[in-house]
Amino acid sequence: MKFWTMDVSGRTNLRLAEGPIPEPGPGEILVEVSAVALNYRDRLAIDEGLTMIFPAHRPFVPGSDMAGVVTDIGTGVNRFEPGHRVISTCLPDWIDGPGPGDARLGGPEALGSGHYPGVLTEYVVLEQNWAVHAPESVSDAEASTLPMAGLTAWTALAERGHVRAGHTVVVQGTGGVALFGMQIAAAHGAEVIVISGDDAKLARVQELGATHGINRISQDWVEAVYTLTSDRGADHILEVVGGAHLARSLEAAAVCGRVSLVGILGGYEISGQMSDLARKKLTIEGIQVGHRRALEDFVHAIDRTGIRPVIGGEYSLSDLPAALDHLERGPFGKIVVRMK
Repeated sequence: MKFWTMDVSGRTNLRLAEGPIPEPGPGEILVEVSAVALNYRDRLAIDEGLTMIFPAHRPFVPGSDMAGVVTDIGTGVNRFEPGHRVISTCLPDWIDGPGPGDARLGGPEALGSGHYPGVLTEYVVLEQNWAVHAPESVSDAEASTLPMAGLTAWTALAERGHVRAGHTVVVQGTGGVALFGMQIAAAHGAEVIVISGDDAKLARVQELGATHGINRISQDWVEAVYTLTSDRGADHILEVVGGAHLARSLEAAAVCGRVSLVGILGGYEISGQMSDLARKKLTIEGIQVGHRRALEDFVHAIDRTGIRPVIGGEYSLSDLPAALDHLERGPFGKIVVRMK
């Protein structure tokens, strides 16, 4: 089989290698990978190392989000059979509830971090608890986008935020998490305002179900939110920029509003006015993707609501560097690597 690997961080250190197809052990499944969706986290991990560990005893393979077909199972496997279509859970062993982690390190690491195997490979062995059945209504390429980007938006809005009709949701940008958030909020009957610096992209999101679009370059987006909501503000904001930009989301939020902090494009240090936080009684919640039970709920919602993941570009396995370049440019939707 072919797989991408690296021994030290830096995109120039990526190499496409070949090796034997692994065999599943007890409690494990062997998956023939059909498609892998790339995340901003994957680019950071490859280019900057992030929290990656380069294990000495096996090649490091990046990537966390895949769709594929189970081809073999180990002893004791009772959740899957050969032939089942599956998607990965990018945070292994977080089944439900608060999940693993502690005050020093926080929550669990993802697949493709060195702590766990990555999925940019033609075949991968996973613990059976690290996968769920794929939705029936979408292709493998579309299904591969659910484990991180899709589940992050679902956790923020549906699992934790309880979005509903009558809410106003602000979504920042047109990347994977943002477009999933827009569709999830619209499916629940909420009004959705999308913020972007590209008028062409704003036109596209309104075709996909957004109620309003605001060009953040040509106008002050917070003031525009005030105008669109008659000064009430947004009930829920998907904050994908982070850093100092969080302060603007606190300004735009309604009384008792909720801000889901999901992005680090603006850096790891956040800031905002205490007066906004206190006087408006806001909730700010950091979102680390989500657990397996929520992913299973999201899969059911995909099949029942007709939500279709938006793919902004598809590349072959050998074209991973070009796919990463596209990801860095800021695609409309998700970038997917097809194995075949």
